[in-house]
Amino acid sequence: MVAIDTRLRDNEAMDISLAPDEAARELIESADVGWLRDLVDALDRQVRTEPLNRLTTLWDLSNAAAARIFGVSRQAFSKWLALGPPADRVDDVATVDDITSLLDRYVKRERIPAVVRRPSERFGDQSIVERLEAGDYRRTADLAREMFDLRRIQP
Repeated sequence: MVAIDTRLRDNEAMDISLAPDEAARELIESADVGWLRDLVDALDRQVRTEPLNRLTTLWDLSNAAAARIFGVSRQAFSKWLALGPPADRVDDVATVDDITSLLDRYVKRERIPAVVRRPSERFGDQSIVERLEAGDYRRTADLAREMFDLRRIQP
């Protein structure tokens, strides 16, 4: 375990203008390899689980509802939240995160839960959630991109 200098907590010692490679060099010089591996693992888990946390938060979904979107059990989804999705599901999570990013950009956050649950002609009289629960990730993402493509309404 590495003792963290109190200056780091006060943002004095950590120069946030450092390039990632420079920051890595500084950490390598001041920490043992085992601690650094644990840090990298923790950062990796955070990065892999962030899209799932955004999904449940912005879409106002329970873990069980989010699990249905990916066709897994609530327990499996909870494991994904702790450790990240398995490698064979990373593309599906990324595709759903693309939809989340579009919604976050073009829809007021408080309206996103209603938008994803409302059936639409654009989505074959289904909601975004229903299409995703059926496993239609790519086509649903394509339709969401088309929905927010402002070029189709500009002269």
